[in-house]
Amino acid sequence: MVDFLKVLLPLAAISLQAQTPLSIQDAIHTAWSNQSGLQAGEAMVAKARVEASAMRSLRLPTATLGVGFMRTNEPMMAFGTKLDQARIFQMDFMPERLNHPDAIQGTGATLTLSQPLYAGGRLDAARRAGEAMAGAEAFQQGHRKQQVALAIAQAYFGAQVAEQAQRYAEDTLKQAIETERFVQARVGQGLMLKSEGDRTRAFRAQSEAGVVEARARVETARSALNLLLGSDVSASPLSTPVEAKGDEALGSGQRGDIQAAREQALAAGEGVKAANGSLKPEVGLQLTAGTMRQSWSVGGNWTTISLGAKWTFNFADTQRASAARAQARAAELSVKWQESVASREVAESRRAIQTAQSKIEFARTAVEASESVRAIRTARHREGLLPLVEVLDAESALTGARTLLLASQLDYRLGQAQLALALGQPIENVKE
Repeated sequence: MVDFLKVLLPLAAISLQAQTPLSIQDAIHTAWSNQSGLQAGEAMVAKARVEASAMRSLRLPTATLGVGFMRTNEPMMAFGTKLDQARIFQMDFMPERLNHPDAIQGTGATLTLSQPLYAGGRLDAARRAGEAMAGAEAFQQGHRKQQVALAIAQAYFGAQVAEQAQRYAEDTLKQAIETERFVQARVGQGLMLKSEGDRTRAFRAQSEAGVVEARARVETARSALNLLLGSDVSASPLSTPVEAKGDEALGSGQRGDIQAAREQALAAGEGVKAANGSLKPEVGLQLTAGTMRQSWSVGGNWTTISLGAKWTFNFADTQRASAARAQARAAELSVKWQESVASREVAESRRAIQTAQSKIEFARTAVEASESVRAIRTARHREGLLPLVEVLDAESALTGARTLLLASQLDYRLGQAQLALALGQPIENVKE
């Protein structure tokens, strides 16, 4: 008995886990955590932030450390090396030694600190451009998350509608089987023609095909949801109903793609300043400390501090400045275009919601009326007051009305998700 329970309890736990309801909010959060595409986006955000930090570091001093060993008998180098080693004597000035020195060797090291003081505004512009690009990548990642949330909503409610369509198809099949049983019994009694029995058999076969097709659609919708979530939720009931509570008033928020475009335009503007700065002189401070040793105890040390300016001009820099201005102009126009597209998307989403809402009202009326017609015609047919074709027509009309209702409900819910994306609001009120 104990061994049996050891086997049964884990199986029961697995079954219970498989039946855990899955809400749309949980589905979106799961996709945000598991989807490799979004994880790659997070890596790009981290990269942009590190690059922005590197741009801020351009203002810091640059340290250059050099260590080396040398051996030479080149006259100037030999004399200079001995001078750096602080071991020049009177005899070293003899012409023979100056012209034909013996080979000399030494080990030296230098440490140079370079501090830029002015670079035509390039350093500050590069810092601001890096920060803007990091912000653009972060906004773009937020927009990608909302796009994934929209895809989850499409797959989630699409699977839910497919499951309801399957239940409708099974109901139609059940009715077709019952109709066939009734008609075939009447045919056997000679009360109906054989053609009527064949017609019910054909209708039942079509209904069976409809059930098979509906099941395939459910599996397809569930597999799409599994792919987006990165986990198998085929056995989990979908707990958020497709019927929306109502068109909630949504205000304008921050659309990630538009905010990203604005940050990119800002970065492009800073790129113009950096390009113009390359046409200006540079001012810098440099401090160097060095040593040249003949041995550990014999050698010389020195320090140098210098303040200088330089100006380098070439025609390529002027062309780069013109290219930067063109890029900034393109970025500004891109922002305007995306804002126009977003405005149209908002209008289209609202129109789609209104259309779907009207269709839902009509479809519900059609379903209610079609169910009533089916019940009446089925009863009248069994009383011999109506031909079979009237019953089959009622079944077809009910199937069409149910299909319209499901499609309209799906359009309405997805229209709300599309509107939230267009306005920059969190889809299904799911926030990070």
